[in-house]
Amino acid sequence: MKQYFKFIKSTQGSVKDDLLSGITVALALVPEAVAFAFVAGISPIIGLYGAFIMGIVTAIFGGRPGMISGATGALAVVMVNLISEGNAMGVEGAMLGVQFLFATLLLAGFFQMLAGLLKMGKFVRMIPKSVMMGFVNGLAIVIFTSQLGMFKSEGQWLQGELLYSMLGLVLLTMFIMFFLPRITKKIPEALAAIIIVSSIVIFGDIETQTVKSFIVSLGGEGIKAGLPSFNIPLISLNLETLSFITTICI
Repeated sequence: MKQYFKFIKSTQGSVKDDLLSGITVALALVPEAVAFAFVAGISPIIGLYGAFIMGIVTAIFGGRPGMISGATGALAVVMVNLISEGNAMGVEGAMLGVQFLFATLLLAGFFQMLAGLLKMGKFVRMIPKSVMMGFVNGLAIVIFTSQLGMFKSEGQWLQGELLYSMLGLVLLTMFIMFFLPRITKKIPEALAAIIIVSSIVIFGDIETQTVKSFIVSLGGEGIKAGLPSFNIPLISLNLETLSFITTICI
């Protein structure tokens, strides 16, 4: 018991740092989850639910302090084909792709827990650096292409003043992210960029693309939903389903 409390005491961080980190992740995770949901071809509500639940699970059962979990473009790319193929297997409007997505995530979670129990994390060190760099660079490309939709309005590329204001806000964000750490590291650069740029848009009444306008341009009315409810995949969990999932994802 003494060793347990000693571990807790040794891993306690600064309240200020924890608070700022939490706010940064929360603010950054919302548009990221929405963007990756559109990449995967599912409702943004599902993306937000996933980000919310992953945050709760990581906070409670996380294996180390400061652990962050959220949406990832690598999985979003794989899920595009899974969802489209799943939807094609059912009648129109049945949205079986989402059910296959739930089953796939349950299967992935099972394999992750199995890897943890077998202590297979040490084998990550055997992955070549070139593979890691290729993965990260590919993820950067996915994130970049998913954000290009913010430069469109009603399916058309922004032009004139709207385009210039959008580019200006992007450059300002990049400027803050690059130069603020050189001035001070007490304030997270991502949090500062989000607050400053958002304040300029809101209080300056600047007409530009936002997450809400992006959703509306795709035919939605906004993001409205309550807390998620417990559910299980509404498909048969058999060898045929397992074969379909592994074939698509691998």
